[in-house]
Amino acid sequence: MPVVYLTDRVLIRATGPEASKFLHGVITCNVQTMAKGDSRYGALLTPQGKIISDFLFYSEGEDAFLFDVPAERAEDLLKRLTFHRLRAKVTFEKADDFAVAAVFGDAGEVPEGALYPDPRLAALGQRLVLPLVAAQALSSDPVPYEAHRIALGIPKGGPDFAYGDTFPHEADMDQLGGVDFKKGCYVGQEVVSRMEHRSTPRNRLVEVLFDTPLATGQEITAGDKSVGQVLSVTDGRGIATVRLDRANDAKTDGVPLLAGEVPVELRRPDWAVFSMEWEKKVSELDRKFKGS
Repeated sequence: MPVVYLTDRVLIRATGPEASKFLHGVITCNVQTMAKGDSRYGALLTPQGKIISDFLFYSEGEDAFLFDVPAERAEDLLKRLTFHRLRAKVTFEKADDFAVAAVFGDAGEVPEGALYPDPRLAALGQRLVLPLVAAQALSSDPVPYEAHRIALGIPKGGPDFAYGDTFPHEADMDQLGGVDFKKGCYVGQEVVSRMEHRSTPRNRLVEVLFDTPLATGQEITAGDKSVGQVLSVTDGRGIATVRLDRANDAKTDGVPLLAGEVPVELRRPDWAVFSMEWEKKVSELDRKFKGS
């Protein structure tokens, strides 16, 4: 049954009469448009615009919200949210009696709990918030869900990008609805907005395809130049961080991309709309050919 207890995730609850207003002005997603049962993808950033922690974010209604956050980031996120709070009427606490499960594929019967759609991509499925004792009765084997995530090209903090050293665009958060560019200010907003409107991110997370098994961490090269690195992997495909300009030069010049001795192909995820220059050139050639 594809209902997996995510032991690497924990919940932080935010409550109080000013919870919505406060959080809207601190994190990257739009909080004030949420109704009970809604979910968002977001992050808390440094003032320099780098990701402290990303999270899934759920509205329980009545100025009550849940952060579904990587366990390794929970204490730091809790500390920083409390620091930003100042005199705002909002409290934060870990919801240790509850847990998170991923519901995906043909899940069949699902245990009782609160279901939230995964806001990043419908194909990822849903998240189930349920009592910890009920979650502990479920499978906690991470392999099926990780394979599902990687096959969809969805990045994960830690394996695919480093916390504290990555801009949202470099983690494809802008492509997955993790940043609301129409809302007002939030921590790090100026840097992120400038990257969105004035420049093209140099690094992106993309899909990597291969015929021979690859190890995580394998460098991708074009001749003597480093183009990127293989990150999460599953059967025949994975996620890689890539310098788009170097990948474009290699594709334009006909230089093969290799991970060690293994030929690889880079592909923009189906859900992404950022540009890969060689795709544009292929399209232009195709239009020219069809028009001739």
